[in-house]
Amino acid sequence: MPERRKKIVLTGGGTAGHVTPNIALLPYLQKANYEIYYIGSLNGIEKKLIEEYGIPYLGIETGKLRRYFDPKNFTDPLRVIRGYGEARKFLKGYRPDVVFSKGGYVSVPVVRAAHALHIPCVIHESDMTPGLANKLCAPCADKICCNFPETLSSLPSSKAVLTGTPIRGELFQGNKEEGKKLCGFTDDKPVLMVIGGSLGAASVNEAVRDNLAKLLPDFNIAHICGKDKMDNLKLTIAGYKQFEYVRGELKHLFAMADIVLSRAGANAICELLALKKPNILVPLPSSSSRGDQLLNARSFEAQGYSVMVEDDALPDVIVESVQKLYFERQLYIDAMGKSNQINAIPVIMELLEEEVKKAAR
Repeated sequence: MPERRKKIVLTGGGTAGHVTPNIALLPYLQKANYEIYYIGSLNGIEKKLIEEYGIPYLGIETGKLRRYFDPKNFTDPLRVIRGYGEARKFLKGYRPDVVFSKGGYVSVPVVRAAHALHIPCVIHESDMTPGLANKLCAPCADKICCNFPETLSSLPSSKAVLTGTPIRGELFQGNKEEGKKLCGFTDDKPVLMVIGGSLGAASVNEAVRDNLAKLLPDFNIAHICGKDKMDNLKLTIAGYKQFEYVRGELKHLFAMADIVLSRAGANAICELLALKKPNILVPLPSSSSRGDQLLNARSFEAQGYSVMVEDDALPDVIVESVQKLYFERQLYIDAMGKSNQINAIPVIMELLEEEVKKAAR
């Protein structure tokens, strides 16, 4: 008699960072004979990303959980309650062996519904300090994975596991020459790769473009600038290639890059760590975020993986920082090679298997 297929529900959404780690797990879950279902929001970025992989998808109502006044604070709780009901109804019928959550507001009704049905849950916190969604999920979780050693003290010791972030295997399969072809680079100058995040980063884009005349004599620049953030007046500058967004080509750009300038989103910096790419991190300022990127960047700088430059200082120091990082790049490569945060997938797979076995007893 063939072995019964295990069932897993993945959840997480709102930004690509709450989806790509789930995507990284897909081939390993399939190899381990899991039947996979995804629960996300009705029209979030996760719906498009997941359906491209042929994974069945359930969209549920969800609302943003805000710590500040907004008129939607009066209506979004009702959407969360509806989402909880939708998630519970599906989980009760589908009866997965385990739920894995990557966070985001859509994960809250899913994890809490699974817990109410006694379905084990493993959740993942990317940032140094848990976000509101994962704070609400933590009491219902059986295990909580995290990226930073500092995060362990913020989590229940019986649940917390330092894993790092699951990284898509395809990112390790890039070809440097393919990257150069994509960018039209024909010389042997070192390559600076600039990543502004999936939505782009206006201040980073501006600092790079304002200093092209000083950077281009020493570097070719591949600039992922975000949707609708291209500068059409600079499309023909030799050695400077802009992209709004990249998917399959990203692995080739990473393979080509000698150093990287990036925002400090948790998944982005974990990819840089896994690929051992010396990097300058420019975190979102705390005035326009909850400050998680600032903490992420400080941690990576303290561990010797990154150089941190604050957003408002970037225009004045970008050239000097890029040149210094390039000449000292081996120090950062050596430090990243000693990290114990780059083997996330086997650790997370083992945690999932343990929860499935415990639930089956």
